[in-house]
Amino acid sequence: MKSLLDRASEHAQRYLEGIAERPVKATLTSAELRAALGGPLGAAGESPMAIIDRLAEAAAGGTVASAGPRYFGFVVGGSLPAAVAADWLVSAWDQNAGIFALSPLVSVVEDITAGWLRELASLPETMTVGFVTGCQMANFTALAAARHHVLQQAGWDVEARGLAGAPSVTVVTSDESHYTIFMALRLLGFGAATATRVPTDGQGRMRADTLREVLAATTGPTIVCAQAGNVNTGAFDPISEVAQAVDEARAGQAAQGWQGAQGRPVWLHVDGAFGLWAAASPARAHLVSGIARADSIATDAHKWLNVPYDSGLVFCAHPDAHRGAMALSAAYIQATAVERDPHEFVPEESRRGRAVPIYAALRSLGTAGVGEMIERCCRHAARIADQLQRHPHVRILNDVVLNQVLVRFDAPGRDADQLTRAVIAGVQEDGTCWLGGTTWHDMAAMRVAVSNWSTTAEDIDRSAAAILGVLDRL
Repeated sequence: MKSLLDRASEHAQRYLEGIAERPVKATLTSAELRAALGGPLGAAGESPMAIIDRLAEAAAGGTVASAGPRYFGFVVGGSLPAAVAADWLVSAWDQNAGIFALSPLVSVVEDITAGWLRELASLPETMTVGFVTGCQMANFTALAAARHHVLQQAGWDVEARGLAGAPSVTVVTSDESHYTIFMALRLLGFGAATATRVPTDGQGRMRADTLREVLAATTGPTIVCAQAGNVNTGAFDPISEVAQAVDEARAGQAAQGWQGAQGRPVWLHVDGAFGLWAAASPARAHLVSGIARADSIATDAHKWLNVPYDSGLVFCAHPDAHRGAMALSAAYIQATAVERDPHEFVPEESRRGRAVPIYAALRSLGTAGVGEMIERCCRHAARIADQLQRHPHVRILNDVVLNQVLVRFDAPGRDADQLTRAVIAGVQEDGTCWLGGTTWHDMAAMRVAVSNWSTTAEDIDRSAAAILGVLDRL
């Protein structure tokens, strides 16, 4: 076993040592990867050492250097060294993190890490925290808790009775909510196309005045979904104003016949997949002002907290609703009333100890280090935007308030959509950096997301030069 793990360690170290200088794109085709890795599964097994060598050789050209400093596609972080090392330990321990009895260590680490995460995001200590695969399942878990809560307030047990015959629930989203919100609605039985969408402003922020009108025109159980960090522009919904509109809707109980201390059941959820962590930066914390008033929040750790995949987080201000939506018991489960049973806060039972790499990442950085990492990425985003927009054929489409830059290319006699897509394809082929495209307000755009702890100013300068070089050649 030791020699095999040593070999895997050697391959991993070699991979990470070269990741900053290799082409960011994958250099092997799917056909070449199939030839290297495929073929019939023989009757006799192969040497574990040979298998590890084969995988490592294929990874040299078959992976995208998304963990490296010049990957700006989607919103993808790298992995901090402490988090990678901790993740190796998680695999070696092979712990099932479902209940305390299966892994006291992981249960306690989750509890400790949950406290640190609440502190980083300036959230109430009473919020429960679940460690899920990513923001898709974080949104699902949060909205399941929301469904439980608003229907319970309306006198309906949705976990026992389902949705057939239940009081109607109004779901209100931004016109630019991330698609994972609508996938969660689909999985929860609400339907992906049933939400009432609130218009946004020119930067993609929900209009709180229109939200008030929507809430005033609806009755009954309601779930409002706001956004902290637009996936294209990085802009934030005005969360304090949204929370105030939700409070006002709750207080309208007398006119709508709702009785009791909580009034009309209205739940505020915030999708903060990457934007939540602006709270860790003193210079950016104002962007998430009011988020502590949310009933639930979803976010990722494998984005801006820079831990290995997969790692998402859900926060909930209503522990009973959170557990009520997620927890089930069985005769053979050794539950405890004292210790944390992680499965009570997530959809999964058997799973790995996802909290351990987060624990290591946070402990290695400290609160000041996390804030500086967030601020550094934002400075890099502003730097690349500044360098690109000096070119006469470049337009920056967004206010660069966070780590997202939206770029469009426009030259006389050229179709701007076609030129923009051609530049994106050219940059991806060049391999100096990698970034993707999007459609923003019916316009093709290049999307740059700076989320990696290891990105330097030199990486930004090299990438800007490569992008402009492709543009000039076109």
